[in-house]
Amino acid sequence: MANIGNIFAFPYALGLWMRNKAYDKGWLKSVKFDNVSIISFGNITVGGTGKTPHVELFIRELLERAWRVAVISRGYGRKNPKASRFVETNSRVEDVGDEPLQIKRKFPQVKVIVDRDRVRAVKMLMALPFGDVPEVILLDDGMQYRRLKPTRQICLINYNRPVFKDSLLPFGRLRDLPSQLKRADTVLITKCPPYLNEWEKQQAISVNRINPQQKVFFTTVQYFDPVAVFPEGNNRYIYSHEAILFTGIANSDQLRHHVSARYPRNFHIEFDDHHVFTDKDIKQIEKFADKHPQAIVLTTEKDSQRLRRNPAVHERLKERLFYIPIEIGLVEDENPEGLFDVK
Repeated sequence: MANIGNIFAFPYALGLWMRNKAYDKGWLKSVKFDNVSIISFGNITVGGTGKTPHVELFIRELLERAWRVAVISRGYGRKNPKASRFVETNSRVEDVGDEPLQIKRKFPQVKVIVDRDRVRAVKMLMALPFGDVPEVILLDDGMQYRRLKPTRQICLINYNRPVFKDSLLPFGRLRDLPSQLKRADTVLITKCPPYLNEWEKQQAISVNRINPQQKVFFTTVQYFDPVAVFPEGNNRYIYSHEAILFTGIANSDQLRHHVSARYPRNFHIEFDDHHVFTDKDIKQIEKFADKHPQAIVLTTEKDSQRLRRNPAVHERLKERLFYIPIEIGLVEDENPEGLFDVK
């Protein structure tokens, strides 16, 4: 089936090859900024590698090191994708997208801008008053945006889904040619078990054909206690033995495993990535919750951004609705030297 998929995906692959070749040869120009460090986070696949939590990891570390940090995102799923807009803590998710809003709410001191034209976004950030001009810009999902040349290119790969064992869209989850991994100076193998031995690490490096010149780090997801989405949240539901999980993310496998380990009786309602929850969706969730009155209702932090101002969420759901916070950490015994370098 993979071979058949590769045959039918050939026109798409050819288009990708021609576009990348044009940038490699300089026939299409990339813009480089010399007065700011730009760290780009990207992947070869469509979602499922955890770009935004890794951006948050870098924000925390760079703020700790007293760098002035800004974030540029496309703002996927917003109503006017061509507009350029600074994100505020009270912005509407439909105007800026769920992930940029999540970042801004967690790090209000960080400038966050959504713009499909990332070059324009950099120019806007560099035109801010002197004290607000960033020293480091984190580019969320920038690997395929070759018009902007970053200082560092970080590529994320799901530990459980090697890129060279996948297929191009629509037969697999590859959005770009696996060979483009060579453009990254740093590779993050994400969603790993908490501990990997040296042999397991070398197997992951080998199967993804990572070259010796690339820095490689292995990261894992850390889950925390559920947090109420609304002020009405009743914490007693956290201690239930039953959970209803609904998600609108690219890959929920690891999250579902975590929920199953904590809540022996659990149910999962799955939506597409960046799903916009309609009144019908909320009614479906509430109807299912009514059948399980003792269950906690769980979602992701990203999905919770789309629910906070949704008038369809009734009081009886608000007290039971929680999100599961996550943070990214390095696997046990992993050396972080060089990971957060700013060139």
